[in-house]
Amino acid sequence: MARTWFGLVALGLAAGILSGTLGLGSGIILIPALVMFFGFAQKSAQGTALAVMVPMALLGAILYWRDESIAVDLSTGAIIAAGTLAGVVIGWQFARHLPAVALKRIFAVFLLVAATKMLFFPGVPKKQPGEVPETQKTTLNEIESTDDKAASPQ
Repeated sequence: MARTWFGLVALGLAAGILSGTLGLGSGIILIPALVMFFGFAQKSAQGTALAVMVPMALLGAILYWRDESIAVDLSTGAIIAAGTLAGVVIGWQFARHLPAVALKRIFAVFLLVAATKMLFFPGVPKKQPGEVPETQKTTLNEIESTDDKAASPQ
């Protein structure tokens, strides 16, 4: 398939729907599609996917943040973002020096490992931002109970 305007918009729509629905990084969708269907070189696909992520991720984050039924932890997001800025510079340096075939294989292995873990080892539900984990609730209740006993006259 040639690099057509319609094809690229359709790819963007699919990436946006999947990213907005599942919280996927659009690179999982865009990089393989740009390489396989639009003839992009691996490194060009990676750079293009990164350029797409900025506006899409910003709009998605705003939409989720404005939804009162979803707790978005902006302070955690800011801390992670600080790490990603340094990480992307380091990653870019690696990508510049690795052959495209190595990058494709590393990316494929990463996707397989992530998919296998999610499919066969889903883990336990994570806490929402601001929630106190059950193990800490017990400890807090014990502390409060001990404080109440110590404060009450005998």
